[in-house]
Amino acid sequence: MSASLLIAEIREALEANADEVKAPQMQRYMKSAMPYRGVQSPAVKKICTATFRKHPLDGFDSWRDTILALWREAVYREERYVALALAAAKAYRPYRTLQALAMFEEMIVTGAWWDFVDDISSRLGELLLRYPREMKTHMSDWARSGDMWKRRASIICQLNAKDRTDVQLLLNNIELNLNDEEFFIRKAIGWALRQHAKTEPETVIDFVHQHRDRMSPLSKREALRILLKDGAIAAMP
Repeated sequence: MSASLLIAEIREALEANADEVKAPQMQRYMKSAMPYRGVQSPAVKKICTATFRKHPLDGFDSWRDTILALWREAVYREERYVALALAAAKAYRPYRTLQALAMFEEMIVTGAWWDFVDDISSRLGELLLRYPREMKTHMSDWARSGDMWKRRASIICQLNAKDRTDVQLLLNNIELNLNDEEFFIRKAIGWALRQHAKTEPETVIDFVHQHRDRMSPLSKREALRILLKDGAIAAMP
């Protein structure tokens, strides 16, 4: 009952906060086929906080099924943002286990755009820290996937890991995708390296130097942006 009430109240709240002027602007910015209600992020967050607190979900199955219902049945993009928020909610951290990986994979493949994929990648990073052996295998497989968004996720899933980064996995997944011409892969490579440069700058410098002939200018520029700004290196390799 809580699940159905949660979904109904979320939809009612989004409709009540809809903005017909902002909606098409948001849709154009995100280049989204799915329309928006025009509810901006702070308001969506407020709606989620109140509704999740009012209608707690009991058990993994209820949590997963509610997320997937919001995701699969979404008419407006904000409904999927609510699904992402529910997937990330602190109260449901115990449910974010390997059992949730199939759900996250479905959301990445069917979401197929950076706003969804980048958010879900943070959940993958959480799983990687909790289940390093199993998730390393999965992320290594994803790095070779025919699905571009799964490859992106495998590269950026450790953005928040800092000194807990599995460096071998990070660099291997990047190396597997160095020849990819997709903008979102090249951007992901640069982003992941730039983030890791905050923890191990020499590792990133060495990697970029070693692979400078294979890396796209975009990836190199993004990877070394902070190091160039701080004067850690004098010029692009």
